[in-house]
Amino acid sequence: MIKTINLQKIFKTEEVETWALNNVSIEVKQGEFVAIMGPSGCGKSTLLNILGLLDNPTGGEYYLNGTEVSRYTESQRTSLRKGVIGFVFQSFNLIDELNVYENIELPLLYMGISASERKKRVEAAMGRMAITHRSKHFPQQLSGGQQQRVAIARAVVANPKLILADEPTGNLDSKSTIEIMNILKDLHKSGRTVIIITHDDEIANQVDRVVRIMDGKIVSDSVNP
Repeated sequence: MIKTINLQKIFKTEEVETWALNNVSIEVKQGEFVAIMGPSGCGKSTLLNILGLLDNPTGGEYYLNGTEVSRYTESQRTSLRKGVIGFVFQSFNLIDELNVYENIELPLLYMGISASERKKRVEAAMGRMAITHRSKHFPQQLSGGQQQRVAIARAVVANPKLILADEPTGNLDSKSTIEIMNILKDLHKSGRTVIIITHDDEIANQVDRVVRIMDGKIVSDSVNP
């Protein structure tokens, strides 16, 4: 599903050139659950942003479902993301002015889905995340765990095959962390490819593979027993 070859990302200022990614080559097959680990500033989120078509690399190749996409324009990336990739972030990224139902519905509005189909999909997503009873609540009325459930529902409402999660449990207590990981594992079992960034070894032990990054380079890629 995903393959990168010598992926590079260089951030430049007038005086400094920083290699966020230095010839990163990685392959993730359809249906895998992969954790990306490493210290702060090592390039994890930069890699995830490129895999999620939020940004282009400076150099190298990126194949998504067999198509080389590393030089796509912003509009091409946006078009390809719809219905293909679901994002989950540490900070939830919910819109405060929209209630739970409206936050989850938003990707479907962008895709031009009919009102009846939107209602069907949103209700199914809320049911799956056990937040139907919160449909009219706003983000500030929810706990951290509930907000992340809404964020995951929004990420999966368009039925993407790839879920990218950047520290999805970073702002949660231990109970909510277990609940969110169980949800992500269920999504994986349903056939989705899941890539998660984490600092937590306990979480990394629950996935198929662990890729470790240091200073923009992959230093290990191991399969969990």
